[in-house]
Amino acid sequence: MNIYKNLIEKQEKIAVIGLGYVGLPIAIEFAKKLAVVGFDINADRVELIKKGIDPSRELKPEAFENCDITYTANPEELREAKFFIVAVPTPITDHNLPDLGPLLSATRMVGKVLKKGDYVVYESTVYPGCTEEECVPLLEEVSGLKFRDDFKVGFSPERINPGDNEHTLTRIVKVSSGCDAESAEIIAKTYELIITAGVHRASTIKVAEAAKVIENTQRDINIAFMNELSLIFSRMGINTYEVLEAAGTKWNFLRFFPGLVGGHCIGVDPYYLVYKAKELGYHPQIISAGRFINDSMGGYIAKQVVKKIIASDKNVKESRILIMGVTFKENVSDIRNSKVVDIVNELKSFGINHLDIVDPYADSAEVEHEYGFTLAKEPSGRYDAIIVAVNHDQYLKIDSEFFSNLASENSVFVDIKGAFVKNKPKGLSYWSL
Repeated sequence: MNIYKNLIEKQEKIAVIGLGYVGLPIAIEFAKKLAVVGFDINADRVELIKKGIDPSRELKPEAFENCDITYTANPEELREAKFFIVAVPTPITDHNLPDLGPLLSATRMVGKVLKKGDYVVYESTVYPGCTEEECVPLLEEVSGLKFRDDFKVGFSPERINPGDNEHTLTRIVKVSSGCDAESAEIIAKTYELIITAGVHRASTIKVAEAAKVIENTQRDINIAFMNELSLIFSRMGINTYEVLEAAGTKWNFLRFFPGLVGGHCIGVDPYYLVYKAKELGYHPQIISAGRFINDSMGGYIAKQVVKKIIASDKNVKESRILIMGVTFKENVSDIRNSKVVDIVNELKSFGINHLDIVDPYADSAEVEHEYGFTLAKEPSGRYDAIIVAVNHDQYLKIDSEFFSNLASENSVFVDIKGAFVKNKPKGLSYWSL
């Protein structure tokens, strides 16, 4: 337990590799108790953080106060650490396969500075077995050290929910694990220094990896079921949200809703589990079907908009459409894997070029760099279709008359998540999932 004691007494440092929406809050919380090195390969991001600015716009300036932390983009400064936490993205490729590039790159970087007695804990979401099958051999190869004898490894999956001010890092139970009994306890005790909700000690690294990946897979499947219901109920001419409201009066009815499933978690993690299952010779049908349904919803919504415009006797190509919201979820600035983009691209495939896209949280330059289109500062003129794609708080406070004033004659109002089902704008053709 010497490493734990040395961390508390600040004789040794913790290093957090990756200062994104996961790594930065972890680094800051630990820095309130321990000495920390916060590392990111993006030097511009590091400079912003040094000024007390969170590039992800999740943390307020006061969160950076009274922290014993050094921010750096220089890998050599990682040599000062004894306990490494890797919190880098684990995205998917264009073919929906795991992209371990960032994870293995970070692992190689840690391997170069790894010393006898060091600990490496991974927080990045992966398929069960990835830490020991991919990361550990690389650490051994680069460092020349032997796993378990010279260094210890653990896995403690991130559970941060962007835009959620209630379920913050310290208030969510942390799952942790280690490669043996000693490391499992040290890792758990280290996290207990900052996690007030407590730490659940998983029996193995693989169990901890599996627990994380099924959290988001479970949500993905349940939302896919709601989306499939919306496809069915649309053909029946009944509103899905009204059906769910009625069904929800039963005490054990699970409260999931239809919608776009994007972002870097729910829309990505199931593919990691699918990949590993297929590698083992099993083709997961429910998980794959859920992914197919959710990935197709953006195109489906766009087609419904086009159908509604045609039904109102308007020229589709000359129609003006307003899309409100482009981030992957409400009240965040993150645009990664936003499924609103699927709506935009599908509408453009019909020859619709008069698209105004607005979002109070998203950065227009970032959107243009990532997806090739810019944001409008605000709505202007009259629109043949208005799509509320993301339920930002600002939008939910808008009076329905606002939409009526923006609409042209026989305009279509698309309320994807049913926020206005009980307060439908007058004079507009209403549709929701």
